[in-house]
Amino acid sequence: MQIHAECISARHPASRKDQPATLQSVSLDLHSGEQVAIIGASGAGKTTLLHVLACALPIESGQLQLDDVDPWQLSTAKLQSLRGRLYLAPQVPPLPPRQRVVTSLLAGNLPAMGFFRSLRSLFYPVDIAGADAALQRFDLSEKLFERVDRLSGGERQRVGLARALMSPATLWLIDEPLSALDPTRSEMAIKTLTEEARARNVTLVATLHQVETALKYFDRIIGLQNGVLEFDLPSADVTPAMLQALYRNHPEELGGPAVVPDALDSPPASAPVVMHCR
Repeated sequence: MQIHAECISARHPASRKDQPATLQSVSLDLHSGEQVAIIGASGAGKTTLLHVLACALPIESGQLQLDDVDPWQLSTAKLQSLRGRLYLAPQVPPLPPRQRVVTSLLAGNLPAMGFFRSLRSLFYPVDIAGADAALQRFDLSEKLFERVDRLSGGERQRVGLARALMSPATLWLIDEPLSALDPTRSEMAIKTLTEEARARNVTLVATLHQVETALKYFDRIIGLQNGVLEFDLPSADVTPAMLQALYRNHPEELGGPAVVPDALDSPPASAPVVMHCR
């Protein structure tokens, strides 16, 4: 799925009207199959941007198009159809606690199921093999028939990520996918997401606090600070100076010295690239 956002501004539902917009004049273009990591300190607007792209939060100004269509100009039925092509994975997946993992996984495929097939799946899962294969990619297949409320926080997060593999979506919007995972499973999860997205030509947009992981696995990095797009660059062009400037108000979230590959051999850092709208 292609994304075109031009000078979009949006407000988090919990923000006050007398406060600046959560997103301020953000512009970006993504081609089908691109993989982009959004980084920035807490409160930078990363999650709000994901919700805007997921058509879950309307914009206050600017222009948003998904595959050359303005979602907010569509009828209710057509907007629902478009949302069926999007998969938003929140940091804390909203999984019904008494539901079996297999049922929660298959819910990711609801947009592709007819009414009667989806109803039947509540009582007898229609694609157990597919659900099991998705869980195997996240080292969780032994939990296939476990109840959700018996999972740990990290296991629930992996179930939420595995749902993406069950989804027919062409745009994956993944919010902080590694927040509850240990380093080994974090690497497994991010490798699975990027490999599967590449194989399916799915556009992948993920917010990450782990800057080194973003630089390692994503070719393109978007840096947000206080709702403003500070840079949108190939990961190889992101310098330590840019990262230090991006996290200058929250240096503890950068996780120590901002070191990127080959940083010691790179030329002096240039100033952050800032996009302005007129």
